Amino acid sequence: MTTTGDLVALRHTLHRAPEIGLDLPRTQATVLEALSGLGLEISTGTGCTSITAVLRGAAPVPDGERRTVLLRGDMDALPVHEDVDVDFRSQTDGAMHACGHDLHTTMLVGAAHRLAERRGELPGDVVLMFQPGEEGFDGAGVMIAEGVLDAAGRRPDAAWALHVMSGLAPRGMVTSRPGALMAASNELYVTVRGAGGHGSAPHRAKDPVPAACEMVTALQTMMSRSVSPFAPAVLTVGQFHAGSKANIIPAEAMFHATIRCFDDAVLAGLERDTVRVCEGIAHAHGLEVDAVFRRQYPVTVNDAGAVGVAEQVVGSALGSSRWMPMPDPITGSEDFSRVIDAVPGAMLFLGACVEGLQYADAPDNHSPSAQFDDAVLDDGAALYAALAVQTLRSPS
Repeated sequence: MTTTGDLVALRHTLHRAPEIGLDLPRTQATVLEALSGLGLEISTGTGCTSITAVLRGAAPVPDGERRTVLLRGDMDALPVHEDVDVDFRSQTDGAMHACGHDLHTTMLVGAAHRLAERRGELPGDVVLMFQPGEEGFDGAGVMIAEGVLDAAGRRPDAAWALHVMSGLAPRGMVTSRPGALMAASNELYVTVRGAGGHGSAPHRAKDPVPAACEMVTALQTMMSRSVSPFAPAVLTVGQFHAGSKANIIPAEAMFHATIRCFDDAVLAGLERDTVRVCEGIAHAHGLEVDAVFRRQYPVTVNDAGAVGVAEQVVGSALGSSRWMPMPDPITGSEDFSRVIDAVPGAMLFLGACVEGLQYADAPDNHSPSAQFDDAVLDDGAALYAALAVQTLRSPS
């Protein structure tokens, strides 16, 4: 699994058979096969089909303190029907590796092979974290609860994750920033309850639809009037369901929103105010409402020192021209935030736009048209391995 052809073949195998959530049995089996024979200490999860593989370095420890580094690769796909005409397209209806996790997994497998070949040069241990359930299932939280951070016998000195992006940076460029990198992710679930009736006589029913629609627009107004313009925050209603026929007033209407921000004080205000707005509108219409705000992933905050190390490693492993400073965070979110809340580390983005497209015009991650170039697989595997070597050889 050290040649480009090997990596491409593995990525295509994973891409053809995407799985969603915490239970990825085929993906797990494919990765376990790809890791076989490397002399790793492998354990699998009980609450999910995770793989934790520990590679024990065999080099003398210069200062007597054995170091540990963690490398994360997420494995799950999305509930998206693929709209890309490639010979390795998804064979599973309604599922697609639209966020590039098949590349992350392949890169981490490639890094495992590179590091195993250099075991005698490693003065410490590498924890390979193959994670299910990043896309809204908190797989990182599950793996942390099951002990991934202590898999080598001590907490990692640094943790790293790579994420391919189709529209953020030119192909092959690596970008990141110190501090906040990605937003906290939260969800609002709202169910408005009234009394159903005939569409011709709304006065004899309690129609939940207009009230739910009013809530959606009022929440947008609330975002612009209760959150400082200097504190980025986003609320998007991605689901709205009500009714079964034009002339039937339904008894219920529901919607589901995602809420992103970068500040804990802003988050506390949004948690309070989104619920207050929905309850107030329901009361004004004489309706009942269940409005539940659920915190999901915290802000992804990169350690400043780790980002500095990453810039140096990118320069030495890939070339000085391959690092691109990232001026602003993005409002996507990541459960790798839980890992680097616990230990120092950073997430890095790798441009993976396919040849023939300008990255600024490429379909974004999560699009049914999203594509990622196999050409970056070698770079990702090399960068993962170089980050691990640098961490193990550097002072804590």
